[in-house]
Amino acid sequence: MKNTIFISIAAFCDPYLIHTVTDACNKARHPKNLVFGIVDQHPFNRRHNLTVLPQKPTLRYVHTHPVDSRGVCWARSIAFSLYQNEPYLLQIDSHMLFEQDWDEQLITQINTLQQRSIKPIISTYPYGFEFVDSEPKVLISISDQTTLVLRPHPETTLSDDNATLRFRAEHVFKREPIMGCHLAGGFIFTLGRFVQEIPYDPYLYFHGEEQDLAIRAFTHGWDIFHPPHIPLFHLYKLPNTDHQSHHWHPEWEKQRDFKWTELTEAAKQRLIDLLYKGKNLGVYGLGNARTLDDFFHLSGIDYTNKQLTQGYQERY
Repeated sequence: MKNTIFISIAAFCDPYLIHTVTDACNKARHPKNLVFGIVDQHPFNRRHNLTVLPQKPTLRYVHTHPVDSRGVCWARSIAFSLYQNEPYLLQIDSHMLFEQDWDEQLITQINTLQQRSIKPIISTYPYGFEFVDSEPKVLISISDQTTLVLRPHPETTLSDDNATLRFRAEHVFKREPIMGCHLAGGFIFTLGRFVQEIPYDPYLYFHGEEQDLAIRAFTHGWDIFHPPHIPLFHLYKLPNTDHQSHHWHPEWEKQRDFKWTELTEAAKQRLIDLLYKGKNLGVYGLGNARTLDDFFHLSGIDYTNKQLTQGYQERY
């Protein structure tokens, strides 16, 4: 059990799921310490495809048809239910590429951060990779002088009827872990007990997912750190492109008895209830270790007065 990593993956019609599991195993220093909790939202059950891989990954696999899926947060909440007290948690998307010994790198980073925080989280938006002639390639040049931090997008705002913000990654000319206020749903590495303390809210949909998780974690005493080195990469979708691997694709939408717009509106209201109205959302609510006012002093995001200050932008 020591140094075992529970890897939470929610895949939606993703052709790269098996590639991701294979690459994670092939590049890990200790592949036998990996446990994959997979919720596969796909027309066909792919359990057999995963069990016959040469790497023989340890699997906890749940299959559901895309028509029955209620979105990424719903699927990730199910993936969290597959957790069985592993010491570490890695949450990723189902289209990732890894560096050699990525597992040892992340465990070393989190263990070092425990000297600064008893509940550290490593997260940021990873750099991207692409497939060139069917081979995964990292084509961008990655600086060894900067760290990627997550900040509110300069064009995003708060209003009475909207608490959902947009964030983006920005380079800071420091090469050290930097404490932040936001996390990336596609790359979270932390202690396994995070699953039990900050369960995924299945009533969220897509926008606001990361915001909700970051604020709830903060108010429960967790600290987010943006790492100077990210030992994995993400396959980003092209903007303004039709993707059947989008939950809201018309092909899936016309077969459902609910609309994705309904889920989006319900999630939007859910965040308003959490951040503006102080409603009791039970295990999906705010913690009592810190307050939203404490979060404002860290981030510059003032949910009480519905405004963003420049403090966070000028911290680095």
